[in-house]
Amino acid sequence: MGAMSTEEPPLTGKPEGAPHEHGGAAPAPFAALAVTRLTVTRFRSYAQARLTLDRRPVALTGPNGAGKTNLLEAVSFLAPGRGLRRAKLGDVERLQAPGETWETPGWAVAAEVQTPLGAVEIGTGRDPNGAPGSERRVVHIDGRPAKSQMALAQYVSCVWLTPQMDRLFVEGAAGRRRFLDRLVFGFHPEHAGHLSRFEQAMRDRIRLLREGGDPSWLTVLEDQMATNGIAVAAARRDVTARLAAACRRGVGPFPAPGLALTGTLDGWLADRPAVEAEDTLRRALAEARRIDAHAGTTTVGPHRSDLAVTYLAKGMPADLGSTGEQKALLIAIVLANARLMAAEGGAPPLLLLDEVAAHLDAERRTALFQEVLATGSQAWMTGTDAATFAELGTAASHVRVVPDETGGGVVVGAG
Repeated sequence: MGAMSTEEPPLTGKPEGAPHEHGGAAPAPFAALAVTRLTVTRFRSYAQARLTLDRRPVALTGPNGAGKTNLLEAVSFLAPGRGLRRAKLGDVERLQAPGETWETPGWAVAAEVQTPLGAVEIGTGRDPNGAPGSERRVVHIDGRPAKSQMALAQYVSCVWLTPQMDRLFVEGAAGRRRFLDRLVFGFHPEHAGHLSRFEQAMRDRIRLLREGGDPSWLTVLEDQMATNGIAVAAARRDVTARLAAACRRGVGPFPAPGLALTGTLDGWLADRPAVEAEDTLRRALAEARRIDAHAGTTTVGPHRSDLAVTYLAKGMPADLGSTGEQKALLIAIVLANARLMAAEGGAPPLLLLDEVAAHLDAERRTALFQEVLATGSQAWMTGTDAATFAELGTAASHVRVVPDETGGGVVVGAG
């Protein structure tokens, strides 16, 4: 189901620094954040493959099942988290085909990433030395092991839209929080660490409550939760306010969305300083010990917040809109985020847009391409039909992925 090669087939886009005579698309500014080399090993349908690109957007085309989304997923692992499919690490590893032999288990993604501070080499994958079934992910940055995957947030910000996100506004709040957190990483790289530490302390506290643990140790954990939980909520509140203003200005023909945070902590931060909100959360956690022990969950914290999105022109909650309206609102948020980061002098995130352009009408598709180029984002876009991306001309690297006789595939062309 994907591009496969045992010889790392190289695929080179237009050389970096070469002139761009864009075929109908406006010239793009210099992309501050871009993947210029991507190598995958035993990743999904790929035994091994390599892409060499420049800083332009990337259009991946080919038949369904050729492995285009697998390449987007590989890029998504250059940022903290579980990738765009939220898969278990063991499920990402390629199943051995007849005749294949591997010296060590595990999968790997390696990349050269251009950042505002220069080029950085990133490697990540499932720990080859872990126990069978291990879900430990290892990260190396410039050849040195990182303490955790949270270190990636200092280098790479990545936002994606996939067909599975079409119901983001109508399903549970967890998906909306994850979506917002990916936006926040671009403005506050330390957000990834605060979020990870809060979640770890929350898990430890619930386990201790079930076991009837030492109250003094519960106090330590609740202090960690209060410090990191309010930091998480404050970063979300900051980015939501800035992004809401950017969204109100609109993005071409896409509907302008309204954004707001709802939740207990968000209310606290609206009427008191962060240090007072921390104290309030500490007290609330201590008072909720019996309830949380009985429920087996934490009843107060940033994990209870939600991102409320409205269609401003209609004064309508996003979840009441049509499927097309909801998709357009999501795209508007992602584009407004890239525009905001560019306007503030930062590096717009890598945009992974899986089968997004093909479902837009001509006006919105053109607006999407123009906005990607104007903000200097390296967008990785997939589609089955190369004609979908024809108007980008040489403003993008065009990569073709086709099946081969083994049921895998080969990356066969770029320009």
